[in-house]
Amino acid sequence: MFFYRLLLQHHLKRSFTIPTTTTIALTATPNCAHCHTFAFSSAEEAAAERRRRKRRLRIEPPLSAIRRDSSPLNPRPRPDPNAPRLPDSTSALVGPRLNLHNRVQSHIRAGDLDEASAMARHAVFSSTRPTVFTCNAVIAAMHRKGRYDDAIALFRFFYNQSNIVPNIVSYNYLINVHCDANRVDVALDVCKHILDNAPFSLSPVTYRHLTKGLVDAGRISEAVDLLREMVNKNHAADSLVYDNIISGYLELGNEERANDLFEELRERCVVYDGVVNATFMEWFFKKGMDKEAMESYQGLLDRKFSMTPATGNVLLEVLLKYDKSLEATKLFEHMLDSHKPPNILAVNSSTYNIMVNECFRLGNISDAISTFRKVGTGPGAKPFMMDAAGYNNIIGKFCENGMLKEAEKFFAEMPTRQATPDTYKFFVDAYLKEERIEDVLLLFNKMVFESGVKASAALYNKIFDALLNNGKLEEVADIMGRMGEMEVKPNQSTYELVITGLCKEGRLDHVWNLLCQMVKHRILVSPALRGTVDEAFGKERRIEEIEKLLGRSYDGRVGNFTHQQKGPEKVAAY
Repeated sequence: MFFYRLLLQHHLKRSFTIPTTTTIALTATPNCAHCHTFAFSSAEEAAAERRRRKRRLRIEPPLSAIRRDSSPLNPRPRPDPNAPRLPDSTSALVGPRLNLHNRVQSHIRAGDLDEASAMARHAVFSSTRPTVFTCNAVIAAMHRKGRYDDAIALFRFFYNQSNIVPNIVSYNYLINVHCDANRVDVALDVCKHILDNAPFSLSPVTYRHLTKGLVDAGRISEAVDLLREMVNKNHAADSLVYDNIISGYLELGNEERANDLFEELRERCVVYDGVVNATFMEWFFKKGMDKEAMESYQGLLDRKFSMTPATGNVLLEVLLKYDKSLEATKLFEHMLDSHKPPNILAVNSSTYNIMVNECFRLGNISDAISTFRKVGTGPGAKPFMMDAAGYNNIIGKFCENGMLKEAEKFFAEMPTRQATPDTYKFFVDAYLKEERIEDVLLLFNKMVFESGVKASAALYNKIFDALLNNGKLEEVADIMGRMGEMEVKPNQSTYELVITGLCKEGRLDHVWNLLCQMVKHRILVSPALRGTVDEAFGKERRIEEIEKLLGRSYDGRVGNFTHQQKGPEKVAAY
């Protein structure tokens, strides 16, 4: 018995022996080399680790230290369920929603507004809903193209039916649409709705649209009432609001009232931008009072204030419109000398476009090139970094005048990432005019496969139609096949155009590949295209292949009624 007791005590002593750090290090396997053992080789190493953790906490404090309002002693109040919902902030434009916004913007830049509208509307029913900024971009694009009814319908769909909260920019677009469509009373009702229901107030842009609409409708007294309302609500005196009303009084011949408002603007406006002077100048020029117009212009220059590009551009347009080219050139050079980014921005691409277009109008091509490359010579002046709008303008002018060599030189020096669909459209029209089909083909390959530019369906169709008419069937089929695997994909009308052309030439293998591509990307095959394909494949006794891919189109024995599609085409219809 005593022997077994000693054996048990010996076994317990061995079981509770604590291994040292050295023993652990010796028995560790190579796979555990990066395991943290919570042991330090010395007290200095442990102290260094504590200091490192303290430094990290100072640099990156825990969220509990930042959100002090969520502490147990001061809990965050519960949100009021009856409080009005607020529109999206810019922080919502991230991740998939930002990608959606960029795709919609690419369609807008390409001029394909229907595709942009469809993409934004379909996204409402997906997990990636569009932000208010994406919706506003589509509505604004419709307004710029004069599609007022479509803009209003989109506003109703996004904000009244889809539960997206509009911001003041959304309402401003709607008000501007109604004013441009001569529905000022409806615009005023929208303004009243904002005041009664929206969690924000009117902006100066709102008053600009409303006053312009009222003045154009001959209701200038109501525009003045809006101006007084804006001032009484402690809004800053907006020169464009005053300019709308002043121009209205000048058109009515009431120069005294216009001058009174101009003096009031000078007293109230903290920084006057000079827009109203351009309005007075143009009115004086129309009346043949050139002396008074130039006195108003000289009085503006004598103030020697930092002129914004918008003001300078308006003055340039007025001077050039009334043959004051010498004064316009001096003003242009003064703006270039004052351009000192990032603190002072005195010119933009529109400034250059105004002067370049005037040179082309006068037939001075060399002066247009020198004007495009002109920079300021004043102290501290910096050259303007030309953007896509400036390059597109001068390239378009060269193409209009048949000067393709000069246009190609400017296109070569233009950064590739700045090229837009408009840039390529100028060259396509010029090449087709001179029947340079090979150049069209090279340009299209550069546009789609090298630059990845998303163009409109009209431009694609124009290019493919020209290539098909000139016998470039193999090239067109190859391009369509490659485009189907890229982000820049053809749409239904482009597929229909190309497939119809290939059917006429009997290239049924290419037609089959493109139809498979349409089914893969869920692009609907229209009845007209289906009829063309059935006829072409029926002549070659290959109609069974089409029926397997798209389903039966009709049964001649049952009154030619269309059967419901099955298989891939049924999926494509949705």
